[in-house]
Amino acid sequence: MTKVLCAIDASTYGPSLCDHAAWFAVRMGAGVDVLHVLDRGETGAGPGLDLSGSVGLGASEALLEQLAKADEVRAQAAQAHGRAMLEGAARRLNEAGVAEVGLIHRHGEVAQTIIELEPGFDLVVIGKRGESHNFAEGHLGSKVERVVRGSVRPVLVAPRVFMPIARAVVAFDGGTSATRALDHVLQNPAFDGLPVTVAIVGAPGAPRDERVAAARARLTGRPGTEVKALEGEVEAALKGELRQGAGDLLVMGAYGHSRIRELIVGSTTTAMVRTGKVPVLLFR
Repeated sequence: MTKVLCAIDASTYGPSLCDHAAWFAVRMGAGVDVLHVLDRGETGAGPGLDLSGSVGLGASEALLEQLAKADEVRAQAAQAHGRAMLEGAARRLNEAGVAEVGLIHRHGEVAQTIIELEPGFDLVVIGKRGESHNFAEGHLGSKVERVVRGSVRPVLVAPRVFMPIARAVVAFDGGTSATRALDHVLQNPAFDGLPVTVAIVGAPGAPRDERVAAARARLTGRPGTEVKALEGEVEAALKGELRQGAGDLLVMGAYGHSRIRELIVGSTTTAMVRTGKVPVLLFR
């Protein structure tokens, strides 16, 4: 069965992640497994909770026992909170029309857990920011970067607010990952009937004309699809084409040598994901 993996945490992105996962799942006829990972700090196993050094500071056995009990209570509360979030996500997905919903509650590191699980899924849905400080400002954060770098499946990086997807914009440079992204859009039932714009950024000339021709050859016979040749800087050109907050989805390759496929380690895709208000579907 086709399945979507939706990774949630205690951030405000939870409802949006569920709604994005449901949009794809319903159109693909897929089930959704919702994942919540308790990191070591939340479960009481973090290095900062080792109390053995307190003995040398004159801590009494009674105090150490109280601290240990407090830590156990905190870990139990974190687990209960995680279960409650998973149950709430399941209700939201069911209400959105997803019939098959599974719940996964794990202990460990978030990115590594997603990477370990995602080969069994067809799509991974994550938020561009989360509850940890790594997602706060500037770069997207190490967890998002690690997931996208390590994933063998398409990764949807969702914004804070869900808008029903009404149009897909595919950033196409003719490279391997961009070609895979375009073929996915043309073949996956999630995009059936959805208007698609293939955006090719570059200066006028033979290289851009070749990419336009390659894209049009793949689009033969598909209604509601257009190819647009755009000029200027890649980031500005793509942002100009996207209707921010109006139901657009950006689809692009994640890695490569050209600027349009730089991700995280480069400026273009980082900016598109971090500052944009549209979901971004990424392919390696």
